[in-house]
This record gives sequence, C-alpha cells and structure tokens, in this order.
Amino acid sequence: MQPSVLEDILQFNEKFVEKHEFEEYRTSRFPDKKMVILTCMDTRLVELLTKAMNLKNGDAKIIRNAGAIVIQPFGNFMRSIFVALFELKANEVYVIGHHDCGMTGLTADSFNENIKEFGVDPEMITTLKHAGIHINDWWKGFDNVQEGVSRSVDIIRNHPLLPPGVPVHGLIIDPDTGKLDLISDGRQS
Repeated sequence: MQPSVLEDILQFNEKFVEKHEFEEYRTSRFPDKKMVILTCMDTRLVELLTKAMNLKNGDAKIIRNAGAIVIQPFGNFMRSIFVALFELKANEVYVIGHHDCGMTGLTADSFNENIKEFGVDPEMITTLKHAGIHINDWWKGFDNVQEGVSRSVDIIRNHPLLPPGVPVHGLIIDPDTGKLDLISDGRQS
C-alpha cells in the first residue's frame, strides 16, 4: 500500500526538523517590508508570486482566498488585513489577482449544481436563504480579473477603519510568466 499524502508530509517533516532545515526560514512575526498582500489561493502562485515580487520569507503578510476577493467589509479577510496593519506594523496593502482565475465567470447557479454533485442536500441552500444568508452573492465570482481586483481595492480603500495615508494597490499577475500589471497605484488615490 502506497503512503498517503499526509504520511509523506509527516515523514518529510520529521527529517526537516531533525536536520534543522527550518533555520533558514526564521524571522519575526512582523513583515520586514511592512506589507500585507491579499492574493488568490491558486496553486500556481504559491512560490511564483513571492519570487516575482522579490520577497523572501518574513517580508510580507500573505492572505489567500479564492480570487483575492473581499465581499464583506467586516469579514475575515478585512479583519486579517487590519491585524497586519494595526498589530503587525504593515503600512501598505496589495491586492493581487491573476489571469486565468477560476473565479472568473463563476455563478451561483454553476456552484449550486457542483455542490449537489458532492452530496450536499439542495434544501440546505434554501435553508440558508431563509436564515438571511445571501448564498448566491457569496458564491459569485467576477466577470474579469481586473473587475475583481478593482472591487476588492475599492472596498478596502473605502473602509471606515483604514488609516489615512495607507496605500492600497491593485495588481494582476500572469501565472505563466510572473509578469505583474499595475491596475491601481494606491499612492495616487
């Protein structure tokens, strides 16, 4: 029987710790470049994004979600951004989407069909709607990545708790080449 991914991880980790390979990654909890990044969870960006931005371990706080989307001004992603700013001394925010994002064109209808295939009872969606949860807004992606980045940047920039003078930048990265395109320079807004 072949080992599971979890078993592989734990075996590797045991050797990683024994050999003190963690030493090269030691840093403080404060971001050296005083930045917080909200980006997509896309697997192509795990290492590419930091390399394309010349970041090393400890340079930035990186928050990931599907599409680098902020939909709730008082949700978990905004809370994480504010923790980075107020508690961990970051002083710039970067929202970085990417081309060929899975959130492009995602609709509530397609998502609702997909969750049924995974065995979620369709009545659960109705129950959530009756509880006041706007599930269709929660599932929704964006028509294009620039729109998604711009919408998230606007929510952050216009948040009543954002300190004056904190720049919020919007960028798009190409997941094939690492090229960054500036959508919005937070220093000019």
